[in-house]
Amino acid sequence: MSGADGERTVLVTGGAKGLGEYLVRAFFAAGYRVCVSDVDGKGAADLAAQLDSQGERAFGLALDVRDPEAFVVAQARMLEAWGRIDVLVNNAVVTRAQPVLEIDPDDFDAVVGVNLRGTFVGCQVLGRHFREVGAGRIVNIASLAGQNGGTATGAHYAASKGGIITLTKVFARDLGPFGVTVNAIAPGPLDLPSVHALVPPDKLEGIVAGIPVRALGAPGYVARTAVHLADPEASFANGATWDINGGLNMR
Repeated sequence: MSGADGERTVLVTGGAKGLGEYLVRAFFAAGYRVCVSDVDGKGAADLAAQLDSQGERAFGLALDVRDPEAFVVAQARMLEAWGRIDVLVNNAVVTRAQPVLEIDPDDFDAVVGVNLRGTFVGCQVLGRHFREVGAGRIVNIASLAGQNGGTATGAHYAASKGGIITLTKVFARDLGPFGVTVNAIAPGPLDLPSVHALVPPDKLEGIVAGIPVRALGAPGYVARTAVHLADPEASFANGATWDINGGLNMR
């Protein structure tokens, strides 16, 4: 991959807030040029401006991950601005907690549409580009819920995250021969505002008590793990799901 100064670049979906913001900041701190994308285009642009008011190392754009053309546009913007794309982080997510017998099929489709379809579309569109240039890193954000069915989230969320783990293996197998690696990170409950908003304090206390390390996970560490998997030398890490769950799921 070429570029005037060889500075690596990354596209982060769902990057305006939550874990996405941690991912954006971790990659920027590691020296990457970052395209901050989010369905909330203003939020993405605001975060990019905080990082780099000149727009030389960061810019934001609106991106609906369900739409393949949105990824095509983001790819074109990055190539125009920086001449290269090195990494895709599929992080965009909808999180809902509902009893399985109360989930409306339309709600199921809405969650799976963002979480699973969005990951598939991102891997497919950018995967084609990475295959063509002969290099690339894709990091998909899965979840412990995709491994154990979830403890505080709904079946639609858990099913979508389990699907992401499977998609990771499929894309890793098919893109590996072309210098492209695809891995997933499966965090357990993280110390994020979204988690505190989703889980009532009394229930959250019980969840924390059931985690062997007796604490919520650090989102900054999850983000730095994504940077680690995106490293040019991470060529032998492929098709893996990296567990960061405090010991809730050991294998």
